[in-house]
Amino acid sequence: MRPIGAHIPAMALVLAIAGPAMAQQDKAKEERLVLPSGLEAGLQEVISDQPGQGLTYRFRFVAPDFTGKEEFDSIMADLEYLCMSYAIPRLPAIGPQPRQVVISLADHPAEFGVFDPDVTQVFEAYRIEDDTCIWEEF
Repeated sequence: MRPIGAHIPAMALVLAIAGPAMAQQDKAKEERLVLPSGLEAGLQEVISDQPGQGLTYRFRFVAPDFTGKEEFDSIMADLEYLCMSYAIPRLPAIGPQPRQVVISLADHPAEFGVFDPDVTQVFEAYRIEDDTCIWEEF
């Protein structure tokens, strides 16, 4: 049996490696993005481990003033902006590339995949070609 303290150096190594990545993720969640419509949004989360049409990255944003009653063109401009200016620069530079990027915008945070009638949310899917988001109609 190993003494309890034998695992401390390994744990310190894990914290030293994971700490900066976790801090970057927390900082990204605090960042406020001003959308073309004038709404301010923040990142709720990025999900890349859920089934989709091949490898799919889901960037989920929250804009507290979002009502869902904004003009269609305005909503689409906001989603495309989030895809182009936020999602594309954060996609992996090496390794498998996503077949699809999904951008969602909601009025408040919600659990992924769980219906919540109190959440107003829109989402659109894009394929990425030449560092450009190309809308894919469902």
